[in-house]
Amino acid sequence: MFGKDVPIYRPGPNERAAVFVPHNAPDQAVRDLLRNGSGMVGFGNPDGTLTVYFENNKFNDSSLQRWQDKCFKAYDRMTKGAPTVNKVTADSGNFVQVGLIEGHEILVTDMALLHRWLERCGVMDSAPEQAQINAGPPEKRKHL
Repeated sequence: MFGKDVPIYRPGPNERAAVFVPHNAPDQAVRDLLRNGSGMVGFGNPDGTLTVYFENNKFNDSSLQRWQDKCFKAYDRMTKGAPTVNKVTADSGNFVQVGLIEGHEILVTDMALLHRWLERCGVMDSAPEQAQINAGPPEKRKHL
């Protein structure tokens, strides 16, 4: 089951969502989707599953090199209900919450887990320097 700070609905713009990394041993289907240090954000569902939107930058967009930029891109898609194949609904045991995102801010609450995820992917250079990340107003983010 997920934590009490994970919303049980699709957040709208500027509303809080959870930030995730995959559990050490996610289901094969989940493992196949997530790579390149994907940024993952999402919400809980009444049945105990999670809906997770992710950005893995599979097209190597230069504006999505940093982990937090991937999270902001996924958050933007999620809050606007944009059509995407970059989402999954899965058992909550496939993910571990490492922070919160709200609007243009991320608070990483478990930097060690985030670092392990980025190390496993070989993209530690994309890690944030600090736990509190402020990207500025959405209109100033080039990737959105």
